[in-house]
Amino acid sequence: MRKADVAVSYRDRTDTELAGLARRGDERAARELVERFQRPVFSIVHRMVRDRELAEDLSQEAFVRTFNNLDRYDPSYKFSSWLFKIAYNLTVDHLRRKQVKTISIHGAPDAMTAERQEATSVTLESQEEAPDERLEAIELADQLERAIATLREDYRTAILLRHVEGRPYEEIADIMDIPLGTVKTYIFRARRQLRDELSGLYEVPGE
Repeated sequence: MRKADVAVSYRDRTDTELAGLARRGDERAARELVERFQRPVFSIVHRMVRDRELAEDLSQEAFVRTFNNLDRYDPSYKFSSWLFKIAYNLTVDHLRRKQVKTISIHGAPDAMTAERQEATSVTLESQEEAPDERLEAIELADQLERAIATLREDYRTAILLRHVEGRPYEEIADIMDIPLGTVKTYIFRARRQLRDELSGLYEVPGE
């Protein structure tokens, strides 16, 4: 089989299949999983610790722990849920040990940079918009980011997993190790707080 054909076949495999191959020592399967989940894992960790270098270290450690414990992965569950849970717990443990004050999801509440805007899925601009409309959208997105930064940690994590990473409620409950009803309560209260913070600017993301 040609190298290109091998690459395509790995891209076509499910996360669970790749995890099974990686557990048996297949490095290409492990690399494919890293490529698939490196950005979303880093995105959530970065928003929690507001330090890029630290987020890179914690994200790397999350993957190391994941691959070192693949024999404990239950394929009846989504691999993404298991990986996010490891990354989330690792980051929360670090924050508790270091007593880091997670006041912002991206760092200091300054103007939104192009990199930060790209990192979030709470995107309010369109490629078809005029420059002045695009600037207004960026400013509104920055206001939304500032509002999210005011949420308490568990509300913020739930809303980011739901609206930035697009994770279903059930998966968020598994990642955060809390009941499904608690997830819904967190997101409901977070949305209500965001509406209060952003009253008159624009509609807060819903279901």
